[in-house]
Amino acid sequence: MAATTDTGTETPEIRTSNFLSERIAEDLRTKKYGDAAIQTRFPPEPNGYLHIGHAKAICLDFGLADEVGGRTNLRFDDTNPEKEEQEYVDSIQKDIHWLGFDWERLCFASDYFGQLYEWAIKLISDGKAYVDDLTADQIRQYRGTLTEPGKDSPYRNRSVDENLDLFARMKKGEFPDGSRVLRAKIDMASPNLNMRDPVMYRILHATHHRTGDEWCIYPMYDYAHGQSDSIENVTHSMCSLEFADHQPLYKWFIENLGIFPSQQIEFDRLSITYTLLSKRKLLQLVQEKRVSGWDDPRMPTLSGLRRRGFTPEAIRTFVAAAGVSRTNGSTDIEMLEHFQRDDLNKRAQRGMAVLRPLKVIIDNYPEGEGETVEVANNPENPDAGTRQVPFSREIYIEHDDFREVPPPKYYRLSPGKEVRLRNAYFITAQSVVKDAAGNVVEVHCTYDPASRGGNSPDGRKVKSTIHWVSTKHAVSAEVRLYEKLFTKPDPNDYPEGGSFLDNLNPASLEVIADAKLEPSLAKAEVGQPLQFERVGYFTLDPDTQDGKLVFNRTLSLKDSWAKIEKKAGI
Repeated sequence: MAATTDTGTETPEIRTSNFLSERIAEDLRTKKYGDAAIQTRFPPEPNGYLHIGHAKAICLDFGLADEVGGRTNLRFDDTNPEKEEQEYVDSIQKDIHWLGFDWERLCFASDYFGQLYEWAIKLISDGKAYVDDLTADQIRQYRGTLTEPGKDSPYRNRSVDENLDLFARMKKGEFPDGSRVLRAKIDMASPNLNMRDPVMYRILHATHHRTGDEWCIYPMYDYAHGQSDSIENVTHSMCSLEFADHQPLYKWFIENLGIFPSQQIEFDRLSITYTLLSKRKLLQLVQEKRVSGWDDPRMPTLSGLRRRGFTPEAIRTFVAAAGVSRTNGSTDIEMLEHFQRDDLNKRAQRGMAVLRPLKVIIDNYPEGEGETVEVANNPENPDAGTRQVPFSREIYIEHDDFREVPPPKYYRLSPGKEVRLRNAYFITAQSVVKDAAGNVVEVHCTYDPASRGGNSPDGRKVKSTIHWVSTKHAVSAEVRLYEKLFTKPDPNDYPEGGSFLDNLNPASLEVIADAKLEPSLAKAEVGQPLQFERVGYFTLDPDTQDGKLVFNRTLSLKDSWAKIEKKAGI
């Protein structure tokens, strides 16, 4: 079914055949789960903001269920109270809705703490779990290596009664953090390290954002995750490839507890050039104030992309085009930018903005209020209508659109040269005014009154069209120009002894304090897609206040991916 995003538009359903959809189709055909509906879940840990890598999982978890009339739960894996906050819970829900999805049920792993505890009691009673007094370092030492088997903990053969007593006392808070853990009793010689008596519970005297101080023991991810899937009757538990080695452990718990057999299916992570998708490293950028926050427009978080002006429709299209496989790879960021430009070209309202103003005086134009010219709001969409843009004797143009001594093949404004003012008139530069340092600060021109609308009645042609803003009617704004946050395609490619921080781009943000805009742009709304003609795509930033407009550049107009596709014959 189609989804409605927070931009207020309906996103067409994007069907992509892949091994995940084929597995679901086969399970429906064979009635693996009887007549039950397909049930998926999206299970983020609320320890940070969602990033574009999560968008792939969201589109798969929700999208694949939608395609077959199934259901998707949003379940927060909130088993680590020291790192989790309500702020992250709220932001994750907002981001999922923004992408255009909604959940069947809102769940938390903490909802199941009581059941998980009872199941742990069952495993202890069945002789399949034990309380271990080894320290974390000792447990690692006893676990062995990929080529050497582990060895049994000296506490592995405690009696059931002793284990039940110790586990109950752990729950009551009688022991300090790190003094004891509960481990599953499986096989210390297993070739899969995850099966070598994994830890199920640890002692942690920390206040939980939902359960407060009710618990001082918390289940480990590998214990809570699979059982939470089972409690919710999740038929298809989709996760990234690094969890493939954990699947035998999930199955062991299911078989030994005799609970609903949720099946796990792994797929490749989304990896994008010039981008970091590690929540730990993104948190480091925030904490060290390398960026302004989780929603800094340079961040790959969904909130950062939203603030920068990216649209959910483009992100969903990009995720579908990137595809799904069983091997990890990397996707060019130019591909994401291509889909975003394509989307914005269709929906962005146009406006003229001069970022680095140079005053132009049209000497033979009548003094006074001037006139207005009619301009299309979006040439790609006739239904977008038109607007009236004021024109007057004095205008601003971009500094780069004038050269007193033009280089070869420079077709913009220069002495004696004629150019077209977009939707207005032909003008010819006649003279300049310079400051004490010899910089051009003002250009005097003449115009052809017969060329109104940008066309000449005698058919003469000009080689360049430039944009402009009337000085009398211009509104001032701060404009933030964003570039890639990192200088290398792989930010983790750094010399020994260095860090990913060494690859931060010092030119990732340029702030223009006093750009000049046509008056219609003063009515822009936060999140509204805009195109500053000949400059790029922009959107109004939430930092905007009365009397101070702030715009973020989403992307330039240049589309590198289109050239890559053409060269590769894609």
